[in-house]
Amino acid sequence: MIPSRNVKRVLFVCSANIDRSPTAENLLKRVGGFEVQSAGTWLNARKRISKNLIEWADIIFVMEQQHKEAILAIKPDAEDKIVVFNIPDIYPRNDPELIEILKTKISEYLKIRWRDSSQQFHSP
Repeated sequence: MIPSRNVKRVLFVCSANIDRSPTAENLLKRVGGFEVQSAGTWLNARKRISKNLIEWADIIFVMEQQHKEAILAIKPDAEDKIVVFNIPDIYPRNDPELIEILKTKISEYLKIRWRDSSQQFHSP
């Protein structure tokens, strides 16, 4: 896995790019030093995953294993930069529980600490 200090471009992927990945994108955009995008794997996703997006990203956080498989079908050599969060498609956009789960998982991989309870990040 890429050391967190080298990560600059982060891509979040879910199915439709409506709830989970846009929530994660919005959270991380509050942190300086990162370029952030999100996409979906479905044909009718709001913003669909593409080879260009996969190549653009330094690290790709996917919500479920099926999203990793969809990315690898497009670009098999991307495996080393994909992290599966295992967050099921049961949360609406900006759901407080989803935000807490995302904060924990994002912090684990990118070594970001929350400044306070107002859902703001700061880089270490």
